[in-house]
Amino acid sequence: MARLLVLAVTTVLLLLAAGATAQQQGCENATFPAGRSFARCNTLPVLGAGLYWTYHAANGTAELAFRAQSDAAGWVAWGINPSGAGMAGSNVFVASQGGSGAVSVLTTILRTTSPALDNTTLSFAVPVPPTAEYAAGAYTIYVTVALPGNSTQQNTVWQAGPLSGGAIMAHRMSGPNLQSVKRQDFLSG
Repeated sequence: MARLLVLAVTTVLLLLAAGATAQQQGCENATFPAGRSFARCNTLPVLGAGLYWTYHAANGTAELAFRAQSDAAGWVAWGINPSGAGMAGSNVFVASQGGSGAVSVLTTILRTTSPALDNTTLSFAVPVPPTAEYAAGAYTIYVTVALPGNSTQQNTVWQAGPLSGGAIMAHRMSGPNLQSVKRQDFLSG
């Protein structure tokens, strides 16, 4: 009986380790241009997205890249909600392509669930302005943020949606688009 219990526990532990390794491999194999690299990563559970970061304890900042699959006629966004969970209250970075193909980043605060997307100063410091690129069917947003409240635990959100005539349109209001929230630990992952 003891042998059977040891075998069962060992099997469960191996399956858990294999699952964790598979999730890490989803983001650990990512490459970035210009010698950029990050200490940690998470494959996010929905919308084909990943978050890559290096936490700098000395100044409470996180240097990060957010990458999400999208076609060129779409947009992606990532942000932190310093006031709670969910989209309303989130400070976000939105990447999209203009008619010339140039990728730009809009910074805005989503005050409601039907926000006006005005380019505004966020409620936390952004010591390195955001940049973005579109390559291989994905947008990548690069930014350094001062983590609100100097806390490594943050409510994060991400999203993807369509463009119409170069304008950012509303994302779908079902399925994965409503599941794109995560309490992120920038210290341990």
